[in-house]
Amino acid sequence: MVIDVHVHPAFYGPVCEDPQRVAARKKAMGYALMSPFPLELVEKQMTFAGVDKLVLLGEDCAAEGGAVLSNEEIAKIVALDPARFIGFATVDPNRPDALDILRHAFGTLKLRGLKLHPAKQQFYPNDPKLFPIYELCLSYNVPITFHCGMSWQPNTFLKYSHPELFEEVAVRYPQLRINLAHFGFPWVLETAAIILKYPNVYADTACCYMDCPEQFFEQLFFKLMGPLWVEHNLADKILFGSNNPRFRPARIKRGPEYQPFSPETLDNIMGGNAVSFLGLGVEHPGLIHKG
Repeated sequence: MVIDVHVHPAFYGPVCEDPQRVAARKKAMGYALMSPFPLELVEKQMTFAGVDKLVLLGEDCAAEGGAVLSNEEIAKIVALDPARFIGFATVDPNRPDALDILRHAFGTLKLRGLKLHPAKQQFYPNDPKLFPIYELCLSYNVPITFHCGMSWQPNTFLKYSHPELFEEVAVRYPQLRINLAHFGFPWVLETAAIILKYPNVYADTACCYMDCPEQFFEQLFFKLMGPLWVEHNLADKILFGSNNPRFRPARIKRGPEYQPFSPETLDNIMGGNAVSFLGLGVEHPGLIHKG
């Protein structure tokens, strides 16, 4: 099974019926040259790329007017093809009603994870004001994907997204499953250290910032790192993510597939590790929540 854990469905037809909302989404997310497309095209791209499931990520930034890709919109897409789509909630932690928004997202909308963007939402991940959000995620048994490292989006700041800022979170909440998106680029070695040390922390491959995917991932996994680091130490901690729509899944998928990984390691990266991170096969978190 191949699972793409990092997809922004900003231009999926079912959530692009309002032209003004689409325009606001383009501006907020830095997608100026992109336009809406039908869901049928997504399914064809998945089939062509050999991708079985997509994790869909929303976007909420209170300082820029609110959710440009809301929890309700993510849930709407998931409902159209729940076998292919897994929805993650979004919330700006600076909102006073952040916990209520997430209770609704997890309990009512049945979203299965949370995406937070420290660089965009401008918070430090180890700020104690985030602790109630982490505890709520634990109570629903849902993972968190954090933006980590550089962002192409406007009004984003690296100071909020250095990998070292997530270490305290990993230590304080060892049962909380965490994904450091974009492999923390440009802090690749720091990200490798975090995912090596902490069993609950993963990193995804949504990080093709330059070159072609084949070249970029060769540099990432075999030159910046030792040539056997992934094979011997990190094979169970890396998640395949495309960062679609900036990159088509078929294009990014060539990056890890081109590398001389063993078949077992490649299978883990392309989907096996995501099964563990996402908790697939576990009863829906909204049903097991006791609070």
